[in-house]
Amino acid sequence: MACTKKTQKSWLNRMSSAFIGLVVGLAMFAGGTWLLYWNEGRGVATAGVIGEARLVTVEMPDVTKINPALEGKMVHATGFADTNDVLTDDFSGYETTAISLKRQAEYYQWVESSKSETFKKSDGGEETITTYSYKQEWTNRPVNSSGFKDLQYVNVNTVLTTVPTEMTSASSVSFGAYQLPAFILRGISETTPSALDLTPEVIEGMNGRMFPNAGGQTCVHSQNNVIYLGLSPSSPQIGDVRVTYTEVRPANISILAQVSRNTFEPFRASNNKTFSKVSVGTVGAEDMFGDAIAGNTALTWGLRAAGALLVVIALRMLMAPIVVLADVIPILGAVVGAGAVFVAFVAGIAWSLIIIATVWLRFRPLIGGGLLAAAAALFFLFRFRNKKKSAQTV
Repeated sequence: MACTKKTQKSWLNRMSSAFIGLVVGLAMFAGGTWLLYWNEGRGVATAGVIGEARLVTVEMPDVTKINPALEGKMVHATGFADTNDVLTDDFSGYETTAISLKRQAEYYQWVESSKSETFKKSDGGEETITTYSYKQEWTNRPVNSSGFKDLQYVNVNTVLTTVPTEMTSASSVSFGAYQLPAFILRGISETTPSALDLTPEVIEGMNGRMFPNAGGQTCVHSQNNVIYLGLSPSSPQIGDVRVTYTEVRPANISILAQVSRNTFEPFRASNNKTFSKVSVGTVGAEDMFGDAIAGNTALTWGLRAAGALLVVIALRMLMAPIVVLADVIPILGAVVGAGAVFVAFVAGIAWSLIIIATVWLRFRPLIGGGLLAAAAALFFLFRFRNKKKSAQTV
């Protein structure tokens, strides 16, 4: 189930696109540089607020009564997050006593994917062959098939109905004698499949309301935490819908936050950054701070990699006109193209190290100096390689 499309691009069109890409490349270079600089500042500031909170945190031994002596202090506390709020789903009528209830809809649809191969032509132009393939799968939203490339799949998608994905939360959740604020509730991530247990009468009512022209066929099915809309859950058809329910039930949690009367607020450090954390279960303060530090480190490295990748791609785009110009002679174009990738990678990594080191010189001079030395080493390695190539040519 696939079709192919061929597109041609002349050398002049490629050159025009390359010059347009210069603008995009400059924007990406600026964006990657800003991301690297901002991320290092963010990482250091976050590490600072975690360290400061760690130094002043005290234990809250008993959450069952308000302790005036802890007012305004950063505390570590463990207790039972409980609620009496009954949450009702307006689609199925399902009711549960929970901290939050989530309804997630999925749709059985045809999905288009593509894979392209580009070949350079002897005149400097390009030919691209794109293969479009189609398969049926569950998606988070209906897929618009009007723009599918293969004509036999155009407008093949339908849906029996649309069900908005929705989250309902309790308005009052207690933590012993305290009330939990929204920012802590959002941090309770452990969910449990809902026990729908819809009666045959409820299912029949939903079927008659949603599918009045079904001719007596049952199009609403309920099993465990899923409501299935379609003739057969074991044999899905295009347009079928399944709605899954999960909830956060009352549970033991551990928190790091600042006491504010009968509730909590994020700890605000001297650098004006805030910090709080919640874990499901009985978790010690040191373990929670360790998780926070590990999370900050992982995010910092992830954003470093993203920023460096943006810079490398941007530098390669800035060299695109030179590569396209060289493609007039195919062999020369291949050599110049490979060289452009190497130069973009080395220069991009070196630039990224310089930006990171610039920030670290302010906070950790020894580490910043080491990064600058590494960037300089990459620069001299690149120069030495070029000089060696020039000598071999002569």
